[in-house]
Amino acid sequence: MKNCIITFRSVTPAQRAEDTLRRAGVRCTIQRTPKWMEEKGCGYSLRMDCRDLMAAAMLLRKAGISFRKAYSLTEDGVPEELRL
Repeated sequence: MKNCIITFRSVTPAQRAEDTLRRAGVRCTIQRTPKWMEEKGCGYSLRMDCRDLMAAAMLLRKAGISFRKAYSLTEDGVPEELRL
């Protein structure tokens, strides 16, 4: 399973996103975004299987939940930014 991360500005939209995605059957986990990965300091993110990423992005947009960026994580944990 390859992991992807969707980043958020703060904990509240990340929590709303987690709730929205879980209700839709998307498995995800909320976490602090690593500081080296987030250019503006504090932030939260959702980690999920990359196979669910596009559906998750569509669900979040439909629910009006804005997110910052999405990343795919290589096997050694290095993030690669994705366009959604």
